[in-house]
Amino acid sequence: MKCQRGAALLLVLWVLALLSLLLGGLAAWVQLQSRQALWYRQHTQTLLAAEAGIAQVMADRHWVADGRAIALTFDDARLQVRLRSERGKLYLVNADPGDLLHLALACGATSAQAHQLVQALEARRHQGLAPFRVLEEVRQLPGMTQALYSQLLPEMTLWSDLDRPDPAFASPLMRKALNLPRQNAEGADPGQVLEIDSRAERPGGYQARLQLTVLLSPAEDRAQPYRVVRWQE
Repeated sequence: MKCQRGAALLLVLWVLALLSLLLGGLAAWVQLQSRQALWYRQHTQTLLAAEAGIAQVMADRHWVADGRAIALTFDDARLQVRLRSERGKLYLVNADPGDLLHLALACGATSAQAHQLVQALEARRHQGLAPFRVLEEVRQLPGMTQALYSQLLPEMTLWSDLDRPDPAFASPLMRKALNLPRQNAEGADPGQVLEIDSRAERPGGYQARLQLTVLLSPAEDRAQPYRVVRWQE
């Protein structure tokens, strides 16, 4: 009888230990889900604040699209928005091979990498292949590494239609690489295509960033002031 009672007691203790383990795991899972839900909610609110920053600058077209920072606020978020004209970038469709070579070198490419990129782009043109549909296709070019791609991407465009970047809107890196003159962007025509970089930060360290390329609508079209042609979070 004592042996049976001892076995029953051990069984009860084993079941209680198993239940405690299961309940502990369930509590940890619930806590994790709560944290994830909180992070997602806060991140969504921060992302919406970044979108609000874009809406604010697009509602007032008295800006200069040369990449200078515009400080804004929305609710409890601090915003920093930059606008840059695509006219200040290298137009991939008909860029001069020498310009691409010098830009690649300025972005950290080796001489071999830079020449390989130029040759790949020239071969693409001579074969009559369709132009790039999205900028991300550039990543597939021979000789393109991730590090080089991350440096080149902000300096390239598919929407400027210019043979060379407009010096008024070119970045310091672009001006140095192509030996472009320094020009004041104030009063210069930024064109119809802009890149907008909006960053939001809220209490608690929550941050979000949106990068849009937009096609401006005519000033009289207030219903849809711009159309998004590229979106990155």
